[in-house]
Amino acid sequence: MAETSSRFIGRSIKPYKSKRFVTGDGTYVSDVCLPNMLHAALLRSMHAHARIGAIDVKEALAIDGVVGVWTGRDIEERISPFPESFEIHPLPWLEGVKPVLQGPRPTALAKGKVHYVGEAVAIVVAADRHRAEDAVDAIGIEYEPLPVVVDPEESLQPGATLVHDGSNNNVVFSFSIEKGNVNRALGAQPTMLRERFRHHRYCAAPLEGRGVVAWVEPKTHMLTVWSSTQMPHLVRRQIAAQLDLAEENVRVIAPDIGGGFGPKVFVYPEEILIPFLALQLGRPVKWIEDRSEHFISTAHGRDQLHDIECAFDQEGRILALRDRFLLDNGAYNPMGLTDAYNTAAHLQGPYKIPNLSVSGTCVSTNKVPNAPYRGAGRPEAVFVMERCIDMIATRLHLDPAEVRRRNFIQPQEMPYQAGILYRDGQPVCYDSGDYPETMNRALQGAGYTELRARQPELRRSGRYVGVGIACYVEGTGVGSFEGAKVRIDASGRVIITTGASSHGQGHETVFAQIAADLWGLTPEQVSVVEGDTASIPFGCGTFASRSTVTVGSAIHGASAQLKDKLLQVAAHMLEANPDDLELAGGRVSVRGLPQRAVSFSELARAAVPGWASKLPAGLAPGLEATFYFEPRTVTWANAVHVAVIEVDIEIGTIKLLDYVVAHDAGKLINPLLADGQVHGGVAQGIGAALYEELAYDENGQLLSGSFVNYLLPGSMEVPKIKIFHLESPSPLNPLGVKGLGEGGAIAPPAAIANALADALSPFAPRVNAIPLTPDLVLELLAQKEVRSEASAV
Repeated sequence: MAETSSRFIGRSIKPYKSKRFVTGDGTYVSDVCLPNMLHAALLRSMHAHARIGAIDVKEALAIDGVVGVWTGRDIEERISPFPESFEIHPLPWLEGVKPVLQGPRPTALAKGKVHYVGEAVAIVVAADRHRAEDAVDAIGIEYEPLPVVVDPEESLQPGATLVHDGSNNNVVFSFSIEKGNVNRALGAQPTMLRERFRHHRYCAAPLEGRGVVAWVEPKTHMLTVWSSTQMPHLVRRQIAAQLDLAEENVRVIAPDIGGGFGPKVFVYPEEILIPFLALQLGRPVKWIEDRSEHFISTAHGRDQLHDIECAFDQEGRILALRDRFLLDNGAYNPMGLTDAYNTAAHLQGPYKIPNLSVSGTCVSTNKVPNAPYRGAGRPEAVFVMERCIDMIATRLHLDPAEVRRRNFIQPQEMPYQAGILYRDGQPVCYDSGDYPETMNRALQGAGYTELRARQPELRRSGRYVGVGIACYVEGTGVGSFEGAKVRIDASGRVIITTGASSHGQGHETVFAQIAADLWGLTPEQVSVVEGDTASIPFGCGTFASRSTVTVGSAIHGASAQLKDKLLQVAAHMLEANPDDLELAGGRVSVRGLPQRAVSFSELARAAVPGWASKLPAGLAPGLEATFYFEPRTVTWANAVHVAVIEVDIEIGTIKLLDYVVAHDAGKLINPLLADGQVHGGVAQGIGAALYEELAYDENGQLLSGSFVNYLLPGSMEVPKIKIFHLESPSPLNPLGVKGLGEGGAIAPPAAIANALADALSPFAPRVNAIPLTPDLVLELLAQKEVRSEASAV
C-alpha cells in the first residue's frame, strides 16, 4: 500500500475543539458535581518545624453539617506510606551514576511532627466547603516549635537542625559525573572563571490549582477519581497501592486541566486522602485547592546554588568546567533526582567541553517540597553556562556571539556523543541539529549587528540598551513509554485513545493531524480520547516535552498494525490482493479501479463476531490496535533566545524592547501551536527573570504567598515575540519530531541576565542571581564606579 501524502502535518490548524475553553464550557475538577456530595478542607501547619501535641476536634465535630475529622493517627496503618522517590529512576542510570539516595517517605497527614508551613495535619469532611473550613478553624492543636533551617548551606553544617527525625544529616541525595580530566585541565590553564550563581525559588501558578473528587459506584464498587493531574495512570496505580485496592477497581479521570507545568506530575496526599474518605463514607467527596493553599502545599521549583570553575584559552574555547551545586529540596523529595540530574545532563549545552565535572547535592529544609517545573533543571543549567560564556567574552574583549561560535558542536559532527549519561540511563547523544544556524537565525531576527553598531551612540545619549543571547539544547520525548489505541468505529471515524493527558498543549488537534495523514482523512474525522484510565490499560502521562514524540509514534505504530488488518478485511470483501489496495477519503479501493471500494464504516460493521461477520477465517473481530512506543532515548531540540532590554539606571527597572526565538524541534506538526507553546514558555521565563520569587524568612514563613506580592508578568510586560522555526528531523522516531513544550521557559532568565550585564557593562556588574528586580539592579549599580566608555566591552 502506498504511503499517504502529508496533507495536514506541518499546517497551522487552529485547535478546533478548544472553543469550550473561551466560552466557559470546559469541564474542570471543580465542575464535577455529584448527588449527595461532601466537601473536604485541610488543616495545614502554620509552623515550619514543630512537634504535634494534643489535637482537640470536639468543637469541629459539633458544627452542624460536619461529618468527620481525621488526623494522622486516625489514618495510621490504613493508608500505606508514599513510595520511595528514587523508584522512578531506571536501573541503567542507577548503575552508571551510582547516586547516594536517602530521605524519608511522606505520609498522607503529618504524624508526630510538621516539617513545613502548609503540611496537612488534619482533614475535615462536611456538607459544604464553608462548614468544612469553619470546622478546620475550630480544631484545637498544640505545637512544640522546633528550630528551623531554611538555608541549604546551613542545613549541611555539622550540628544543623535535622528536618527529619532519625536522619544522620539533611542530605537527600548526591551524585557526581565526570568526563575527561578536570583537575589536570584546570591546573594547566591560568585563564579561569570562578563564580557563584543562584537560580531562585518560584512556582508554576497555573490558572487552575489542584483538585480531587472521588466516588464509589454502589453496584460495581468501582472507585472513580477525578483529579487535576498530568499522570492519571500513576494516580490510579498509587491509589490502588496505598489503599490496598485492585487496580481494575480504580478509574482515574483527568478532565480539562487549567495548566500543569510540572507540579501536577506526581501524586499528592489529597489524591490518596479523598478516595480514602469516599470509601469510608460511601458518598462522593470533593476537595478543591484555593490559591492560598497552592502557595504552601503545591510543589515549588528551581532553587539551586552553583559554584563553578571554568578554564578557557585565549580564543575563548572552553577547556574544562567544574560545577558543584546545591538544590534546596524543601521538606520532602517527591521526584528523586529528576531536576538535579537534568541540570547536570544539560549543563554542556550545544558546546564542546572536553573536561567536565558536576557534583549535585540535594538537601532538606523546612520549606514546601521542590519538584519539576517547566524546564525541570534546564533553566538553571542554561543560566550558569550562558553567563559563563558572556563572562569569557568580557574577559577576552570578544563578541559573545563569536565565543559561542567557537565552542559550538558543528552540524557535520551529528550525531554527537556528549560523554555522559542521560537520566534514562543512555549516553547523551545529540541526534540532529545545526546550532550555528539556529543562532544565525536568531541574531538576524534581532538585528544584532545593527544593535551592536548603535550601542555606543545610545550610551552617549544616556540610554542603557543591552543585548543578551542564550543557547540551549533540550532532551525531549523521554520514556519509558506511551501508548495509543487506534480504532475505527461503525461510523467510519478513527478514534485515538492515549494515556497522555492534555492541559493546554493542543493534543486533540496535533494527534488528529498525525492520524489524518496516516489514514487519508481530515482531522475532523478523527476523535481523540485521553486522560481516562478506563480507555487504555497503560499510560505514562504528559510531562518533559514528550507527548508529540511518544504519543505520535505510538499512533504511527498502532495505525500500521491496524492498516494490515483493515486491508485483510477489505481484500476479503473485494476479492482482491491486499497489495493492490489503497486508502483515501475513508475508503479502501482497488488501485486504478476506484469504483471497487469499501468504506471504513462498512469495514467496521463487517469486522464483528457472529452472523453479520464478513471477516476472513482466523481474523479476530474488531478494527482496533494498541501500540506502546518505548523510545530508545531522548531526541534533542535546540534553540537560541535573544533579549533586547533598556535599563533605567535611576530606578533600576528593566524594559524588554525585543525578544527573538529561533527554535528547532524537528519536524513540526502544527507551527501555530508550536508558536503558542513558545510564547507561553517565554512569558513564564520572563516572570522568572524579572518578577517571581518565593521568599522565606528565617522562621520558615513564606513572605510571598499571594498575588499581592508574588508578581506575574502580564500583557504589558511581555513584548511581541518573534519566532523562527528550523527543522532538523530526529532519526529516533518515525515522525522525525522532537518535543518543545518546555523550551520557551528555559532560556529567558539567562538571555535577560546577559542583556542586563551588557546594558550595564560600563558599571562592570556581576549578574549572578535572579530575579533581576529594581532593587537588585540598583545594588549592582552601586557595586562599581562607572568606567569610561573606552574600557567597556
